[in-house]
Amino acid sequence: QVQLVESGGGLVQAGGSLRLSCLASGLGTVAMGWFRQAPGKEREFVATINWSGVFKNYADSVKGRFTISRDNAKSKSTLYLQMGDLKPEDTAVYYCAADPRSSLITRAQNPDYWGQGTQVTVSS
Repeated sequence: QVQLVESGGGLVQAGGSLRLSCLASGLGTVAMGWFRQAPGKEREFVATINWSGVFKNYADSVKGRFTISRDNAKSKSTLYLQMGDLKPEDTAVYYCAADPRSSLITRAQNPDYWGQGTQVTVSS
């Protein structure tokens, strides 16, 4: 059974930092990524990482401020998103995603597996 469980969201002031985590089980090492959805907006791609952690890709809006990484343990992978210099426009529900079909998750892709989401709120 595939499970993606996010944690680490919360309320932070503008300019602050947060680290999101996503524990993935039942999948093996596959491409993973983060998406987010702000109120009244469509879900958008944030970042992706390949199975080994060597290749990464970011949305322009977060490049230089967010870092995606992963830790591949024996039967589970933990995905991270280190977020820095947070802005009010980063406020959204952040979702972890995984997809065994490709080496990296593309912006337009609808990944096979999703977590339940974690709320990030940035106050000005």
